[in-house]
Amino acid sequence: MKQLLTIMFVCGAAFAQTKSTAASAAKKSPAPTRDLLNPSTLKATAPETYKVKFATTTGDVLIQVTRAWAPIGADRFYNLVRGKFFDGCTFFRVKSGFMAQFGVSPNPKVTAAWSNEKMMDEPVKQSNKRGFVTFAKASIPNSRGTQLFISTGDNSFLDAQGFSPIGEVLEGMDAVDKFYDGYGLNPDPNQAMPQLGKAWTDKNLPKVDLIKTAVIVPAVPPAGSATKSTTKAPAPKSTVTTK
Repeated sequence: MKQLLTIMFVCGAAFAQTKSTAASAAKKSPAPTRDLLNPSTLKATAPETYKVKFATTTGDVLIQVTRAWAPIGADRFYNLVRGKFFDGCTFFRVKSGFMAQFGVSPNPKVTAAWSNEKMMDEPVKQSNKRGFVTFAKASIPNSRGTQLFISTGDNSFLDAQGFSPIGEVLEGMDAVDKFYDGYGLNPDPNQAMPQLGKAWTDKNLPKVDLIKTAVIVPAVPPAGSATKSTTKAPAPKSTVTTK
């Protein structure tokens, strides 16, 4: 009996030590956090549909994204919102009846971190009608990055150019129509803004409207694991063809 008790004690002590070691390891290895300076931490797969609320300087804008329209773009937008990328972003290219473009971080370090995170092009499954939300791209393939635009007019002529909508505005187009458009479509001819961020904007575009906060609604819990990644491509100037 004494020998049996000794064995039970030793086994119990070993179990307690193993449990303690596992708990200690868990504390030392927390779940990956979403870090805007590390795009690899923002690779989760988005839900099939989700809603994003922009609190802007002219009012709230509610966007619904449908992943089936453009899965790669929908995933990127989802992760950028969850990472707080759009908080403080300005609508720096606005033309009434055409579009309102956004997606340059106010933090130059964040812009630099995402400068080479380009996405593959996707088939155009929805037309760029008024209220639809689409990633901007350059004239070369696979150049979509972090910039998007909201169409404020019928921009179906962009369909043939490969602009793939990811979602549409459900509520708040009245707020979008109020975005300041006095700087036109070419407020940054030398592409200084992407490098200088908020400092450049405050000096050169003081009247521009912006996104105060962008959130998924209803709120979603932190991602449990990273999933899909997108193929990188060169980092050209990101823009939308003008009329």
